[in-house]
Amino acid sequence: MRIALSLLLSLGLGAVANAQPAPFATFDKASPAELADPHDLTFGPDGRLYVADKFASSIAVLDPETLEIVDRFGGGELAGVHDISFGADGKAYVAATGTSTLVVYGFEGGVATLEAAFGPFSRTEGALAHSNGRTYVMASGTGQLFVLQGSELVTSLAGFPGAHDIAEAADGSIWVADNGQSRLVRLSPDLEILQTLDDPKFGFIGPRYLDIDDFGRLIVADQDAHRVLLIDPRTESLEGVIGDGVPGIGPGKFDDPEGVAVRGDVYYFSDSDNNRVVRYVVVIN
Repeated sequence: MRIALSLLLSLGLGAVANAQPAPFATFDKASPAELADPHDLTFGPDGRLYVADKFASSIAVLDPETLEIVDRFGGGELAGVHDISFGADGKAYVAATGTSTLVVYGFEGGVATLEAAFGPFSRTEGALAHSNGRTYVMASGTGQLFVLQGSELVTSLAGFPGAHDIAEAADGSIWVADNGQSRLVRLSPDLEILQTLDDPKFGFIGPRYLDIDDFGRLIVADQDAHRVLLIDPRTESLEGVIGDGVPGIGPGKFDDPEGVAVRGDVYYFSDSDNNRVVRYVVVIN
């Protein structure tokens, strides 16, 4: 029976791998393996990449061209850091998971300064400084999404156990990477559920973090599937996949990818268990 089951699983996985769309970008460059389980990443106002470097408990700042670490901040303050988001005010809003807090940094002369810490938000895994001036915080431990106006709680919504990222679309709606329920959920800024993506065709196992490109498409790091997906939410179609579902290192391979940042036709991914950031590009003839 075990042999028969193994054969069926093998055949099934092979069918899925053969049926999945082609890669949507090509490997271009990898950083040195000097990070410590990097999670989500984003571009700062200065154009550099800011990476939540989990086991270093700090934010690593990378040159997006060379992928070299050029700065760090937050050491000792950001236990188990998972996410970072920049607001229109130029401040960084950081999900310090190990302390269940949202930590805010200001910048003076390029130097990060701790300004505030809010919480507790049980296992703070996602942070979004929204264009409406509010801050959205995902408390993964309790499955609650909180909305803050400054230091004041505006509202909250439960029902997202284990969820991670929160990302803003061009229309101001919010995408939640609902990892625990293997789905993506779109909400209004006031937390009304607008759309759910959970069709088996996506093959979600552990969607953790995502970004949204200039065309409104979702680029999703599905950690436990060792893949990154390109999804058009308007047609609810899977447009492309990078990764074959098996952990590894090298072009077209990931080991537990966690973070995504997009700039035009260039994609940056945290190849987390390989302790590096990788860059992929779209080549246009």
